[in-house]
Amino acid sequence: MRAEKSRKRVQVVSLYSGLMTISISIEPPRQADVEALLAAGTVFAYSLYPVENTFLLSTDELERPGVDVYVARDRDGVACGMAALVPLGPDTCAELKRLFVHTEARGRGVAGRLLDRIEADAAGRGIRSLALETGTLQHAAMALYRGRGYEQIELFGPYVGEELSVCFAKSL
Repeated sequence: MRAEKSRKRVQVVSLYSGLMTISISIEPPRQADVEALLAAGTVFAYSLYPVENTFLLSTDELERPGVDVYVARDRDGVACGMAALVPLGPDTCAELKRLFVHTEARGRGVAGRLLDRIEADAAGRGIRSLALETGTLQHAAMALYRGRGYEQIELFGPYVGEELSVCFAKSL
């Protein structure tokens, strides 16, 4: 009986140590595995909301000057999550766009690690506020943002008047 308990503990530690194998870097969006993540994120968004109520940036839009695409890769180098940092009007504000984690990588801290890296980079560049939009049906996303210090704000920019949108912001 004792051997069974110790094996279970080792398995838990093994799963936890898998959290530490994610690397995050700024990469071009026009790569097959990154575009596959974008496509999966699009399918997910369209499964929840009408196309006209989604605000997804395309690969072309993610290639605009000033936009940084962050890609999370597992220990085998497979892209498992992504997000983009998009400058807003004033130099001290930016928007988080296209945060998406592949289904198989969810629950392993990937989204949190992406947020940590993006927030640190943004603050290092003098960005003082990070804003984002998510949908009213994305409860896990809203819980993640609230748990990381984001506060719900009034709809801004293209989201004003959108009944299916919820906006958040965080001071950095």
